[in-house]
Amino acid sequence: MSLSINTNIAAIDAYNNLNSTSNALDKTISQLSSGLQIQTAADNSSGYVIAQDLQAQSNGLNVAISNGQNAISVLQIANGAMNQQVNILQRMNQLAVQASNSGALSSNASNAVNTEFTDLATQLNQIANSTTFGSGSNSLLSTQQVLTFQLGAYAISTDQVAVTLQATTAASLGIASTLSLASFASAQLALSAVQGAIDLVATIQASVGASQNQIQADISNLTISQQNVQAAHSSLVDANMAQTMTTFTAQQILMQAGTAMLGQAQQLPSMILKLIP
Repeated sequence: MSLSINTNIAAIDAYNNLNSTSNALDKTISQLSSGLQIQTAADNSSGYVIAQDLQAQSNGLNVAISNGQNAISVLQIANGAMNQQVNILQRMNQLAVQASNSGALSSNASNAVNTEFTDLATQLNQIANSTTFGSGSNSLLSTQQVLTFQLGAYAISTDQVAVTLQATTAASLGIASTLSLASFASAQLALSAVQGAIDLVATIQASVGASQNQIQADISNLTISQQNVQAAHSSLVDANMAQTMTTFTAQQILMQAGTAMLGQAQQLPSMILKLIP
């Protein structure tokens, strides 16, 4: 080891090492206080980009799960309304069968049956036109429409589910406004039309039920996917607290040792005085 007064190499080396340890300790303290090993792009540029993508995917999946639950609610509302319409159609079927037994009906009874039948047809329209999801929403059953639900995190077709809802107004179901139970012949026509309407509504409900099952399966898959994405994001961004604490302890020791050695190195030039006789 050479001794000089103007340049203290040992002290410079000790200072550089101490400064490096101090910077590393600052970073470790930041990780321990935040619980994150990647807080900014400066910590890990490529990891930061990946983490942001994973966070966006996780957020999108979270909303997609909520979208799926809302989609099921929409279909349940539509299905519930159709249940009421089926009940009405079953009653209309009973009335049409009763009216077809014209030989045993008085004119007053026939008129009463026909009036109830007409009123029930009006209720079919009322239900179809008033069935909505949310305030101010368009009617779900007044016209045929395609409902599109976003069940994924990305703007791709595989992350979307389209459900076709057919109209269930009286006219759409084949219950013409001219139908009546005023005579045997008209009662027979009405009976055929009502039974066809019952089959049609049942077919529509079957389709809606299948869509509900599909969306429920999608929600289950989305939930698992979100959990996996969150786990991947956590392993990339979150600090391993046990490992980081071990590093922190080692860095504290290095700081204490470095500080002590810097003090010792700064005293080295004074040894030159012992060389002077």
